[in-house]
Amino acid sequence: MPPAVHPDRTAAVLVGVNFGAPHFDHELDELGQLAETAGLQPVARLTCKRQAPDAALFVGSGKAEEIRLLAEAEGAQEVLFDQALSPVQQRNLERAIGLPVNDRTLLILEIFAQRARSHEGKLQVELARLQYLSTRLVRRWSHLERQQGGIGGRGGPGETQIELDRRMIGDAIKRTKDRLDKVKRQRQTQRRQRERRETFSISLVGYTNAGKSTLFNALVKARAYAADQLFATLDTTTRQLYLGDSQGGGHSVSLSDTVGFIRDLPHGLVEAFEATLHEAADADLLLHVVDAANPTYPEQIDEVQRVLREIGADHVPQVLVFNKLDGLEPARRPHVLQDTLPLDGRECARIFVSARTGEGLPLLRAELAARAQAARADVPRPVPDGAAVPIGHNPG
Repeated sequence: MPPAVHPDRTAAVLVGVNFGAPHFDHELDELGQLAETAGLQPVARLTCKRQAPDAALFVGSGKAEEIRLLAEAEGAQEVLFDQALSPVQQRNLERAIGLPVNDRTLLILEIFAQRARSHEGKLQVELARLQYLSTRLVRRWSHLERQQGGIGGRGGPGETQIELDRRMIGDAIKRTKDRLDKVKRQRQTQRRQRERRETFSISLVGYTNAGKSTLFNALVKARAYAADQLFATLDTTTRQLYLGDSQGGGHSVSLSDTVGFIRDLPHGLVEAFEATLHEAADADLLLHVVDAANPTYPEQIDEVQRVLREIGADHVPQVLVFNKLDGLEPARRPHVLQDTLPLDGRECARIFVSARTGEGLPLLRAELAARAQAARADVPRPVPDGAAVPIGHNPG
């Protein structure tokens, strides 16, 4: 008997295909979190292994039939893949399974559409959705094949309407890009004003659900939305952070909370969120927030570094902030709260904190004050003394 499904949620079968990736998510935990965040309810999970994607069905005809039977047995209303599907694969799978089939890319787009609050955020999501939809006109508008274009019934099936839809989407993409360009110019003006005021700017970056917004709130006493879920925050929030006299001269810095990164972040989203992500590229310092309690944090760090390289922010100095110290078991707690860790071939300062309890935050504020003071004096900030101490390391 299929499990009970919440009346407001759509039952979904989750599918993941292992093509030999070193860190394949066999339990589909992250996809399950994404599905639940988007309002779906996973009722079954299926993984398989292939050398390469099948050109027509991504998983092959035999596995597609297995998915169809599983979805039927579990009462699923949708099938969700952990990888990106081509328009042809998506259409063929829907025909073979008899249910809507979506991929990780669309799922992330749906979450972003639900969470965007600011005018800029909504524009960015709209652009990414339009770009995604433009590649799937054949699938989304297949009913138009029944129409005849032209007087007297001549012309290709649905040709006139499909071309019209393509032009409409193209025009909408152009309008949205123009509006985003205006927002980008406004942001550049704001940055120039900050530069004239010689404001030291800091951006929070990190994998989604690492606790960036909770840390932001703890540092600036703000009320930015924070929750234990993926992509709780999409819109950039900037506040002044005052660093008191005892921590380096009694001055303020600019602190920005940015959207979280995730594995296989759709390239269209990276492009669409260029204005927001460049808040990180233009910062004087990045606070790279890491979920220290997550066993996969090394892979998450690598993914954040990849996106930073893609947006041209890999040159910005970083401080690694290992958050959620309160979530670590006693045996995994570090012996010191401040040390260094190799990152992309160089030693990077690392500080362990708990944004929820406040542990380690005085060390972090002192580090930020010293960095800002060194920048004002144009003196390079030395890396803190001490070798890196991995989590759980117990010397002697």
